[in-house]
Amino acid sequence: MIKFPKKKTNISTEVISNTIWISAFLAMILSIPPLCIFLGIYFLMGNLIVGVIVGFGVHFIILAFSNKISKFLTNIMS
Repeated sequence: MIKFPKKKTNISTEVISNTIWISAFLAMILSIPPLCIFLGIYFLMGNLIVGVIVGFGVHFIILAFSNKISKFLTNIMS
């Protein structure tokens, strides 16, 4: 049987709200630009496959830099 420690840590309200804001901004940075690129290519050119490929490509490029983006947002918000 696994026994988990009952150690409780006190986390301030400021840390929790800062974490929520950083997570929300990171989610928007990761999702909105690829979605806009996908929809722009689809509606302007009418080509679904190209829009999907370029949108996913941009998403994964941004995802590769998510650690640096998160550190940057943490420095700004702190």
